Amino acid sequence: MGQLTPHFNIDEFLFSQTATRKGIDNKPTPEVAENLRRLAEVLETVRLLLDGVPIRISSGYRSPALNDAIGGAPKSAHMQGLAADFTAPTFGTLKDTARRIAASGLAYDQLIFEHGTWLHLGIAESGHTPKKEDLSFFGANYRKTPLFTQI
Repeated sequence: MGQLTPHFNIDEFLFSQTATRKGIDNKPTPEVAENLRRLAEVLETVRLLLDGVPIRISSGYRSPALNDAIGGAPKSAHMQGLAADFTAPTFGTLKDTARRIAASGLAYDQLIFEHGTWLHLGIAESGHTPKKEDLSFFGANYRKTPLFTQI
């Protein structure tokens, strides 16, 4: 599948140091690969919202074995290719990034400000209405943070 969109290659969504170190197969099914293509399209829109700056994906697709190995949530959207964790370091602060995306009207399922270190962007399954949840996560607690005005 290679290049998903002009700025995103499937390898960016599949790479995992943990998978490499532990010999975990992190290849997606065709259905998951299609979700990753849709996710990359949404991230292209995010890139435009952020004045065209590069987006660095730190976690994309996780096979169930990889998700277990890293202690991911049992129903993580990463396992379906519906979520990516990322930063856009040249845009501004992570809060600025979250606020710009949240205020944009972009149809995402979840935008989570995680540990003050990265953003998690999830999209809805094809044919489902996005929930448009704005959340922050510190320690072990999620909280709703509309437009990220409380972080």
